[in-house]
Amino acid sequence: MRRLLLLAPLLLLTVGCGVMENSEGEATNAAREVARKAGERLYGQRPRTGEEVGRSASGIDGVEVLRVTGTSTHDGDGIDVVVRTSGSAYNRLFDPQEIVVQRCFAVRVSPKSEWGEDPRDVDCPDGPALTFAPPPPPPRLPYEELRTKLPRVPKGGQVDEAEVRRTLAGLDLNPAIRTEVKTDGGRVGVLLSVKGNGFDAQDCLLARVGPGATEVWVPSRIQRMPGEGGCTVGNALDPLPPPH
Repeated sequence: MRRLLLLAPLLLLTVGCGVMENSEGEATNAAREVARKAGERLYGQRPRTGEEVGRSASGIDGVEVLRVTGTSTHDGDGIDVVVRTSGSAYNRLFDPQEIVVQRCFAVRVSPKSEWGEDPRDVDCPDGPALTFAPPPPPPRLPYEELRTKLPRVPKGGQVDEAEVRRTLAGLDLNPAIRTEVKTDGGRVGVLLSVKGNGFDAQDCLLARVGPGATEVWVPSRIQRMPGEGGCTVGNALDPLPPPH
């Protein structure tokens, strides 16, 4: 009995140390999960530069960007982003207080990446987290100029696509503004848009020139969200129904 009593503290210490290691492992797994979710946020097929990826990663809660390797998501192996995240764990039986760890992981951003891909464990680079200048503001879309200068065709008249294109050329648009023109059913549809970030509503302007009516409008925010089809020349020719 006396031998068992002497062994009890040693067994408790051994078990306690095991739990402490396990708690640290759980905290590390929690930090890894933050990095994995950051990888999901960065996932996408749209070409992006290292600067764009780093800026996007630095804006994710709980993520610090320490290193960006690669120039473009579509060059070679893409872009590797080394991020620092934190995780915590607590076992009330053995931990005197919550265990918090900081760990670093490499997140790959490339068309070859898989959704939910596990980040790689890496050593944390020396130095502070990287900072990124805000992106330049998107160019203003010329709503009033377009509404004023697009041709007006009387009822029974014929719309000239070439005239619409000349009007657009005369607006001296910012090179970042993409234009698309399409004729269908005697009407001409126009799309002016700027590249979105893949998450927020895209900036775009629609117009339709037809006999008896020339219209210019901005689709609703819901329609301008990625995948909703609002910023297309097809929506200019045959507008989507308003959202409910």
